[in-house]
Amino acid sequence: MIDSHSIIHPTARLADGVTVGPWSIIGPNVEIGEGTEIQSHVVIKANTRIGKGNTIYQFASVGEDPADKKFSGEDTWLEIGDNNIIREGATLHRGTGSGGGYTRIGSGNLLMAYVHIAHDCIVGNNTVFANNAGLSGHVQVDDWVILGGYAGVNQFLRIGAHSMIGGMTHISHDVPAYVIVSGTPPAVRAVNTVGLERRGFDEASVKQIREAFKVIYKRGLSLQEAQQQLTQMAENNPVLTVLLNSVTGSAKGIHR
Repeated sequence: MIDSHSIIHPTARLADGVTVGPWSIIGPNVEIGEGTEIQSHVVIKANTRIGKGNTIYQFASVGEDPADKKFSGEDTWLEIGDNNIIREGATLHRGTGSGGGYTRIGSGNLLMAYVHIAHDCIVGNNTVFANNAGLSGHVQVDDWVILGGYAGVNQFLRIGAHSMIGGMTHISHDVPAYVIVSGTPPAVRAVNTVGLERRGFDEASVKQIREAFKVIYKRGLSLQEAQQQLTQMAENNPVLTVLLNSVTGSAKGIHR
């Protein structure tokens, strides 16, 4: 299952059922889990752990050195979970020594062509990054997020769970859970109702999220006042706790 035209470093460890296409290069300290398919012309540079059942398409650059001037060759890593689809030309960089040493990507994600995930980013599970979407360094993307084509996210930001970023949107502040942000300049448009319904949120939960959205965005409250009301609404309510945490935990401020 390893094409004779590929190059595999002696320290790389490939599990049973891994396939490697022609002209691909697997570098030192790379681990690839069972059933993962590496297609042709893929470079997995170094210090990368990849789980089971992934598919990596041609010309992807995985585990490359971080594009950070402070990086000076520290022993840093990229970790990728299971069942991800990484399309052609995607670039996924390792972490930096000053940023914690790891870039982490979860499971079940679809990273379309030319997606970029920079150093020290944390990406959750079941996200979709459309063509040319990009994360600067130190960005956290929670589960079930969708980034439209050419969307870009500034460094040190967080994108909350189940949110959706429109195509060609430049994100410069944190994005709360459950919302849609789009446009230039970016604006919060609405609750991502369709996405929530597709993922099994019941009618009562969606109604609660919409009411919380009004508290943050529609009633003319200061952010502090909105947080106080959200805290009361979220008591013993896991759905609203996710939203509350994405707002109160913001270090850079939220799009509002």
